[in-house]
Parts: sequence; C-alpha cells; structure tokens
Amino acid sequence: MDDDREIGMLLPGWNNPTESRIFILSCFIAALVGILTIAYTAFQWRRNINLNWMKAIARSKKNPKARHKVPVAHNWVLESISRGKNLNCCVCLKSMTPQTLGPMVASDSFIHHCSTCGVAAHLSCSSSAHKDCNSTSNETGDICDLGPFRRLILSPLHVKELNSSGGFLSSITHGANEIASSVRASIRSQSKKYKHVNGFHGVGESCNGSLNVGSPRHGGSVDRMDSKHSFKRSGSLNQKDEYQILGMKQRYEIIDLPPDARPLLVFINKKSGAQHGDSLRQRLNFLLNPAQVFELSSTEGPEVGLYFFGKVPHFRVLVCGGDGTVGWVLNAIDKQNFISPPPLAILPAGTGNDLARVLCWGGGLGSVERQGGLCTLLHHIEHAAVTILDRWKVAIVNHGKQLQSPKFMNNYLGVGCDAKVALDIHNLREENPEKFYNQFMNKVLYAREGARSIMDRTFADFPWQVRVEVDGVDIEVPEDAEGVLVANIGSYMGGVDLWQNEDESYDNFDPQSMHDKILEVVSISGTWHLGKLQVGLSRARRLAQGQSIKIQLLAALPVQIDGEPWFQQPCTLVVSHHGQAFMLKRAAEEPLGHAAAIITDVLENAETNHVINASQKKALLQEMALRLT
Repeated sequence: MDDDREIGMLLPGWNNPTESRIFILSCFIAALVGILTIAYTAFQWRRNINLNWMKAIARSKKNPKARHKVPVAHNWVLESISRGKNLNCCVCLKSMTPQTLGPMVASDSFIHHCSTCGVAAHLSCSSSAHKDCNSTSNETGDICDLGPFRRLILSPLHVKELNSSGGFLSSITHGANEIASSVRASIRSQSKKYKHVNGFHGVGESCNGSLNVGSPRHGGSVDRMDSKHSFKRSGSLNQKDEYQILGMKQRYEIIDLPPDARPLLVFINKKSGAQHGDSLRQRLNFLLNPAQVFELSSTEGPEVGLYFFGKVPHFRVLVCGGDGTVGWVLNAIDKQNFISPPPLAILPAGTGNDLARVLCWGGGLGSVERQGGLCTLLHHIEHAAVTILDRWKVAIVNHGKQLQSPKFMNNYLGVGCDAKVALDIHNLREENPEKFYNQFMNKVLYAREGARSIMDRTFADFPWQVRVEVDGVDIEVPEDAEGVLVANIGSYMGGVDLWQNEDESYDNFDPQSMHDKILEVVSISGTWHLGKLQVGLSRARRLAQGQSIKIQLLAALPVQIDGEPWFQQPCTLVVSHHGQAFMLKRAAEEPLGHAAAIITDVLENAETNHVINASQKKALLQEMALRLT
C-alpha cells in the first residue's frame, strides 16, 4: 500500500485517464521531434560530405596535369650577356650582369635564355635547370587558360600529330612540345601587367605595349609539312591534285576545338615594305601558337595554312604585309570554296597599306604602335566588325582572245604615270632590297622617282594612247591627263582620297563605297599632280562611275593593280565584278562597329548551335555589313 501511494504521488496524473493521454501524446511528440532533428542533422552531414566529394572530383578532373603531368623542357636560346642586366640565373640565383675586367668584358659573354617562359641561366647552369617550363601552367597550378587571347590562340591540346602510334595523349606529349613549347610566359603574364622580357629587341612590346622594331632574333618555326618537300603552285596541277599533295605532306591536324574558339590564322610576308617580317614572326610566335603563324614565300603560299585550318568552323585571318599580300591571300581563300569564307584583318607592313587604312588598321607599323602594340591589335581583331569588300576581275584581252590568266583587283588599277613610278620602284627593290629598310625611306624613293618623271614628260601623248569605256559609254580623256585610275576604295598611294566623298561637288556622281559593286574612274595630270594630291593641294578629276570598265591600250604602257606594276603591250583591260570578300574592320573607329561585332559573334554561335547553316550565316553577315557600314 505504501508503494502504491508513492507511485501515486510521483504520477498523480495517471489516476486521471485524460491527463495520462495528454502526457503520453506529449512524450510521443517530443520523441518525434528528436528523431526528426537527428535525421535532419544526419542528412545535412551526408550532403556536406557528398558536396566535398564532388568538389574533390571536379578539381581532379579540372587539373589533369595532376594525373598526367608531362614536363616541358626549356627552349634555350643563346643571348648576349649584355641583355642579362637585372636578371638572376634560375639555377644558381646569381646575377646575370656581365662582369668587367677593366675595359674588357668577361670571357663568358653569352647566356641561355628560355624563349618560352623567359627565364635565364648561365651556360654552365642551364643543363641543371628543372625540366618544367612554367609556360604550361599559371600561378594557381591549374591548366593554362591561354590568357586574354584564349579565343584567338590555337591550343596545343587540339593539335594532333598525324600518323602517330601512341594515341591522342602521345600526340600531345610528342607533338605539342614541338608545336607549343611556346604557349608562353606572355600568356601567363598578360593577365597581369604585360612587361618586356629579357631586353628583347625584335618587334617586341615594352611595358606599355608599344612596338620596338629592331634587328630580329631568329625564332623557331613549326614545320607543318614534310621537310623533304615544299609546296609550290604549278600550272600543270589542278586544285584537286594540289589538295591531295597537301594532305599527304601534312604533319598535324586540328581536332575537337571548343565551340567558342575563333583561332587566328596568320600569314607574314617578310619582303613587304620595310621587311620586318622576321621580327613580326618572332613576336607573333611569342603571343600565339607558332603552329598558326605561316610565312609566305615563293615555295609556300597561303594554301598550306588554309588547308591546315580547313576543318575549323570559325577562324579569322591576319595578313602581315602590304596590299599585294592581302590580294594574294584573298585569291587563295577564293579557291578554297568556303561556304562561309573567313574574315580577314590586316597588320599594315607594306609601303602604301591603302586597304588597311580604309579598314582602320592604320598606315604602317608605327600606327600599330600608336594604337597600343600587338596585344592591342589582337584585342581589336577579336572584337572587330565584319564588313564587305568588292573584288574585281581584270581580264587582259586582244582581239577577243585572252592573253593571260586574269588578275584580281581590290584597291585600284592605274595606267600611265603613276604605274611608271610604281614600276621603277619595283625594279629598284628587286635590285637593291637593302635600301627599303623603313617606310619613310620607301616614300623618299617614291618621291625621287616621281621627280624624274616630271622632268622627262614620258606621257605627253597619253590621252591619244588610251580609250576608256564605262558601262558601254565612251569616256573622254582630258588632254592634260597623264594617267587614268580606277578606284574601288577611298585610299590611294598611302592615303590619298581620289574621289573625296566629304567635299562639296556639283556633279551628278554618287559617293564612293567599297561594297556597292561600282567603280570610280579619275584622271591625273602627271606626277606633279600626284605630289599635290599627297599634300591635299589638289584633287583628281572625276570622269565616270560604273560596273563594267574597258581600257584599251593603243601603245605599250605601264600598268599597276594594287601596287603590283608591270609593262603591258597593246591590249584591252576588261574590269568586271568578281565577288565580295569578308573583311574585318577595327570597330573602335565606327559608332556602329561594336554592334556589328556583337552581331557577328551571335551569328557564329547560332551556326555552332545549328540554328542556322553556313550559307544563311554568310547571307546575314553580308546584309548586316551593308546596313551597318
């Protein structure tokens, strides 16, 4: 009885059934809340564990170098020790400053400099350097993202050596070291502040991005073709045979590019203008992948580079040279029969650079320097607007029979005194190329040859030696004329505007445009008149506008097309519209340029996602270029 009384005192509510039910329900709720709390805590703990595992897996996938690290050896180049000022050896860490013994420099007058990552080492130390060139990774240790020009750079991971037996990874380790041991320190340092490396004296860039044109340092190049053979166009081979030969000789191919890649195919003509081609190639090899930089020569034309990029859906072309080089590359692009041809930008390295001027790329290497150097140029290429350029075919016929293969014109055609000056300069360049070492001296030589032409009055009978017909109508050549020019663009002979759209005129002619499928015909009254045109003291005489032009030569006369001159025997020059080419225009100079650049990128992405096809993209680009320019 006493025990029951004690239990009743401890649990008085149990004597009341209602209260006992409430107590049991409260305990059940408390237990349920506790169980749910424990379950929620366990779920969150498991979720955090899974999230950490996923992050770890993602990091391991993001950094395949952790699993397949392939050391890249330094690419040592001999340099004068005088360029080692303020540098330390990467092995012994001692200063590279030359030690002088009185007026003499120490006997060890050379050092090793890595052209890939920029480090320096004594000749006796370089063999002990770690074979892990830093150009393949950035400061975080992740795989290189190729820097600010990632869309323009052809990644070595997407360049495969043909006929290799070791698979894709083997092709990377064997071929990429050769091709891209130069995807380089600038890629790593451009994300910070670009700086001059090891006193470079080629076409380099100082810390402010300016160009330094000096004596070139011979840089390495990639042999993309079989070294036993070279490619030279032969009249006995048709286009199909040439492609088969190129395919057999090709050593590398481009595979699996990311959808947003827009790699830049570069062509350099080292004989253009002041002949800085070697220096330009050295510098562009440093900024880009050497596999995408091609040097044009008599034995290797643009066909080699275009064939190498033939399977790339979206790429751009940069031509480093003059107007003649641009025409050479445009002719090669025409022959490739692209459904949507690649647009072309120009690094002006010639003498006149007239097409580069109207596309706002500048009149020479000096203008590229003023715009910010090669890095700024690459930035402008990536964000350039696509525009259209009319191309014209010039057939040379006599009595209805074509005398030779047709030529193609992009800028202008000249007959008479201006072509004579160009021909004299061309012959002088062939005889003494060392005289054409900079753009200023080139223009001095042009002025000298022009002064000679003023004195001899070679073309006093010119009006009676030519007949001009425009759209079937005979055009009267003025009696004081010593030359006739047919212009497609608003720049001639280094920036002269022959048609002068902006000036007030009281004739019935329309403004000039480079994509209206119409040419302008003007006359000039001698080389003295040309000189006054250069300084803006005179203007050319407008003769006609039209789509079809015939110039009959009744005597042997000098002729030039885009600065390429020759001496032509009596014939008829028949000029007709050939087609239109996609060109890149520097968008910073046009109010609507940035809009055009954005629309171009949108259309390329739409083609990549199969929203439109290549022919539709081409038609839309043409329509956009016509409306926005």
